[in-house]
Amino acid sequence: MCSKPDEVASSMSLESEGVASSDVLMVADLELLVTKVFLTAETKEVRHLHRVLRKTFGEYRRKWTAQMLRSLVKKFFPDAHQHKEALLAYFGGETAQGDGVTPMEVDDEPTEDQTPSKEFPLEVEIYLSLLVLVWLIDSGRYDEGCELSNTLVSRLEGQHMGTLDPLSVKVYFYYSRSHELSGKLAMIRKKLFSLHQTAILHHNVMSQTTLLNLLLRNYLEFNLYDQAHKLISKTEFKESSAPSNELARYYYYQGRIKCLDPLQYRIAFEYLQQALRKAPATFAHGFRVAVIKITCIVQLLMGEIPERSLFLQKDLIGRLRPYLQLTAAVRYGDLGAFNRYIAHHDAVFTRDKTINLIQRMRNNVIKTGLHKISLSYSRIHFKDICEKLKLDSIEDAEFIVSKAIKDGTFDATIDHAGGFVANKEAVDVYSTTEPQEQFNARIQLFLNIHNDAVKAMRYMPSSNKNLKLEEGDLKLKNEEEELTAALAEDDQFF
Repeated sequence: MCSKPDEVASSMSLESEGVASSDVLMVADLELLVTKVFLTAETKEVRHLHRVLRKTFGEYRRKWTAQMLRSLVKKFFPDAHQHKEALLAYFGGETAQGDGVTPMEVDDEPTEDQTPSKEFPLEVEIYLSLLVLVWLIDSGRYDEGCELSNTLVSRLEGQHMGTLDPLSVKVYFYYSRSHELSGKLAMIRKKLFSLHQTAILHHNVMSQTTLLNLLLRNYLEFNLYDQAHKLISKTEFKESSAPSNELARYYYYQGRIKCLDPLQYRIAFEYLQQALRKAPATFAHGFRVAVIKITCIVQLLMGEIPERSLFLQKDLIGRLRPYLQLTAAVRYGDLGAFNRYIAHHDAVFTRDKTINLIQRMRNNVIKTGLHKISLSYSRIHFKDICEKLKLDSIEDAEFIVSKAIKDGTFDATIDHAGGFVANKEAVDVYSTTEPQEQFNARIQLFLNIHNDAVKAMRYMPSSNKNLKLEEGDLKLKNEEEELTAALAEDDQFF
């Protein structure tokens, strides 16, 4: 424990570095986290590093400043370390030795003075560099972030220590994120494949799941759905050992890929529902919004109407309003309103990459309108149908009605000579198999939830397990001996 004069001296040194007195406690907390990374490197216990990363990116992510990070780099990096000057150069001003080294400049053959100290752990170097990388991304300096992330990835290559696995996951994520924000995402696809292959060969499950999701995101960003589908079919995603955040991303990407096939709308909807359950409830609003948007569209394509409460969640109402209006148009079968909403929110739907799926819903809107008309009229002319549904011609109305009758939207007959459609008597729904199908779908949903809960359960190993087995074997042996003696007595009797 530091004495009071030491604390005063430390605070004075921090203020001299440009750190405000109100942020001194924050710097002390960050220094404590760095010491725990040192402890991880010394004891090889990864649990300390997991706690550090949760604390760093959960509680302190938006609190640190450039002055804080600069003081950490100057305090913990040795003076002879080849990357110290490069990291300090990102913050501007004078570097430690004032030699004007450009950011993260690494020579091919470093000299003895540039070689990092053997006592300085690589875990601490990667951790502090990762903090600088995140700060560069948050500051909008994406090109410098790409440069630093490339250096970190090259530093991790050839290093297969278990204590680096949690840090490598974060490095790979921000490596992809920095290149995505700078418009260079396609350039790193080959590198991501190489890293994923290396992670598989070394059985690094954490990196495997993260890199697979990064590859899927890379493909979907450029609408390469066929390649993404082939990648999923050729690789294995270990759901049992994957973190919940990576599992939620994987389910979301699966849903986006599956929803392109009209025969797999139900499977896509189940994946998206799983992603929504795995997503954090209190934060990650952007991810929840993206999942809800695709879920809403897939549900409409299946002929179902999403619940209104889905669009009225706190902090999500504004971003989901275009999809709420679209749902209302589909629900009432109003083709005119549907076309108006698409034209009005075309930029939003294009940015969300949902415009192609939304255009498929035109037939659903028409079918809904025809269903409402069939409930209101026992007989109606095609001219009236054309006016109510805002169709282009009577021939289109007749063709659409014929297709709807064939698909089973409603039960009616067409009189081509008279130019009208006549509905048949309404059939009691409970005389069909639809209630049974709905009941079976609900049972299947609850069974899946139960199975997932059972898989997630963990049991403590019993210390008396072997003793119980021995007692059970002894009891079984005694019963067998008694049965053999009884049979022998019966044989003697007969």
